[in-house]
Amino acid sequence: MVKFHVSLLVIFLTLFLKIDNEDIAPFKVISFDEFEEMTKESSDKIKIYNFWATWCAPCIREMPDFEKVNAEDPSVELIFISMDDGRKPERVTNFIEKRGVKSPVFLLDDVDFNSWIDKVSKNWSGAIPATLFVKPNGERAFHEGDMDEESLRNFISQLKQ
Repeated sequence: MVKFHVSLLVIFLTLFLKIDNEDIAPFKVISFDEFEEMTKESSDKIKIYNFWATWCAPCIREMPDFEKVNAEDPSVELIFISMDDGRKPERVTNFIEKRGVKSPVFLLDDVDFNSWIDKVSKNWSGAIPATLFVKPNGERAFHEGDMDEESLRNFISQLKQ
């Protein structure tokens, strides 16, 4: 009988936690090679890869604007790429939960930045926030620095032309 009650408790907690965390962004640790493959995946949307970190104030400040544009514009798909320390993924998961981030979040676990920054964009100094835009035809555009809602919408509008 005790075993039965414990099983019910486990089922209840699992359902409760699933419902409670339903709106929280998916999270995964990836290598740069996995990120690069992700950018090559076919899509009918403009994919927005926003590079950020939990310790970057401008990054955190722009995230709600990115999520708002993503929620309101069906022609775009937002993916957050965290530059936090891969040895401490709990920082990112805690941030996602605390801030209620809804878009997918990937932690880029490749600290040899100099080996891949130019592969993202030759124009990237390595500073964050930074954003890579990939159009449905595979064409790339890059923006280094923070963006507010208006500048993000204008940038996307130019990509659609």
